Amino acid sequence: MEVRVLPHGQRLDVPQGQNLLRALQQHGVPISYSCMAGRCGTCRCRLVAGDVREGGDDNSRNRLDVDQQSGRPLLACQSVVMGPCTIEIPEPDEVVVHPARILKGTVTALADLTHDIKLVRLAPAKPLSFSPGQYAMLQFTPDHIRPYSMAGLADDSELEFHVRLVPGGRVTGYIREQLKIGDTVRISGPLGTSYLRTRNDDPIICIAGGTGLAPVLAIVRGAIAAGMANPIHLYFGIRSPRDAYGLDWLNELTQRYPRLRIDVVSTLPGHDRDLRTGLVTEAVAQDHGELTGWRAYLCGAPPMVEAATALLRDRGVRDDHIYADAFYASNA
Repeated sequence: MEVRVLPHGQRLDVPQGQNLLRALQQHGVPISYSCMAGRCGTCRCRLVAGDVREGGDDNSRNRLDVDQQSGRPLLACQSVVMGPCTIEIPEPDEVVVHPARILKGTVTALADLTHDIKLVRLAPAKPLSFSPGQYAMLQFTPDHIRPYSMAGLADDSELEFHVRLVPGGRVTGYIREQLKIGDTVRISGPLGTSYLRTRNDDPIICIAGGTGLAPVLAIVRGAIAAGMANPIHLYFGIRSPRDAYGLDWLNELTQRYPRLRIDVVSTLPGHDRDLRTGLVTEAVAQDHGELTGWRAYLCGAPPMVEAATALLRDRGVRDDHIYADAFYASNA
């Protein structure tokens, strides 16, 4: 089946029944995605003509036919190509493609950042090229595999990850109880499209929740390394004061990047005068009545990412300038 992709007119040969996002990825068509489950909305596109079915293999879902549904919005991760079609994807303002690699890394450091967040540092056997904000799949054993975001830059000698220890989590339980310095970890990546865009001077808002701080740290560090001068307002949302971490890193970044402003927002009140109280989205709403022309990087739990996305759209941020990485929980 021929799939024509606008705005650049690529023509792809796609088997009937193939997932649309997978087809675009296999042919190297740049499209943003995150959750792969139809919840985050990152992979939105538009059916211009042809035969596409929404809902994966769920035959109860209606096919989208050009005669009745022309111009219908789609989520690529939840759409299946059923016949020749034309789709339109958002035109990326900056496409960066790094070669996918599988390499070995050695655990060089393990440290408790909070009561339930652990730092894991790996020395890769070979350099891994990636953009600030991307993540990698870490395989600790054949039965313990999870994605985690890099907190540093590709030029660093080691890769740093921040892992939230989920109660009852099989993978995080392994990390907490069995992983040790000197162990070998298989690293696959890089993955993700919520990476720093460097070829603009737009003001930037970063909203991180919990270990979503890791990719946001990489984004700010990347802005410094690239010599950017964009204003950056970083919000770090936490559940309670004891969940705060990385504050020394954040303070150091403000010294290196004078146009960086940081607000740490705790849902529960505490005695630290430097912490704001409430939801992180409430803090954003209080500070910014208008955000037209801004770019946003969102990293954290889905409810926060979804609420922040809705708020930013309401404040004038373009959909294609919201780069989201929602951390969907798993008991695996």
